[in-house]
Amino acid sequence: MRRKESPLSSKATENVTHSVFSSKRIVQTPPLDLPEFLIPNTRLKMDGLKLLCHLPEESIPVAFLDPQYRGVLDKMKYGNEGKSREKRRSSLMQMSEELIGEFIQGIDNVLIPSGHLFLWMDKFHLCQGFKTWFEGTQLDIVDLIVWNKDRFGMGYRSRRVCEYCVVLQKHPRKAKGVWKIHNIRDVWLERTKTKEHPHQKPIGLQGELIAAVSNEGDYVIDPAAGSFSVMEAALSKGRNFIGCDLGKMEKTRI
Repeated sequence: MRRKESPLSSKATENVTHSVFSSKRIVQTPPLDLPEFLIPNTRLKMDGLKLLCHLPEESIPVAFLDPQYRGVLDKMKYGNEGKSREKRRSSLMQMSEELIGEFIQGIDNVLIPSGHLFLWMDKFHLCQGFKTWFEGTQLDIVDLIVWNKDRFGMGYRSRRVCEYCVVLQKHPRKAKGVWKIHNIRDVWLERTKTKEHPHQKPIGLQGELIAAVSNEGDYVIDPAAGSFSVMEAALSKGRNFIGCDLGKMEKTRI
């Protein structure tokens, strides 16, 4: 004889199925109507702020930003920047603190409610504070991931082997029904295969983060794309990409 399930056990099962650790993502992204010149899955060469201005409000579930700031180089004061070291990095257009804030304001405008911004950070800004960058936005810090690059970097004292990815979420801040992958470690070991850009970032980690907070076919944006590693990560997970850079790369359709 089949035992009748009590209301209590039914409720407990429901809570397990729909807990914060659920792999179901219930947030849906609205259809995206893009201007003709914003061609998806393309290496666009244009100003990132202009790109953000042409995206509809609250239309994107996930964004990445890797600011081209001078935090580490200025703090270290090696004195030979652009001569015997860091030639490619020193040739890039640097972002001021105010400009970084403008980018984050623009991203906040186009993110859907509960959407995510993955913000790459150096240890000096991480320690000294960067909250002014997202003042006046609906973004809150919800997590931090350490990327172990498995190779030595600069350093008078300790040698840098890590970079940091700050996870920000737009209001309402929640994980249940939004973040659907729960085995991403907060210390991620990944060596980049190539170094085509001074700010090269890990495709594997970025791909997992994209898969955690979006659905297949959704759009991922990066208005300062650099090596376009975010595009490669997005395409590997069946997402679409919109992004640009002011670097010397030519517009190339993928």
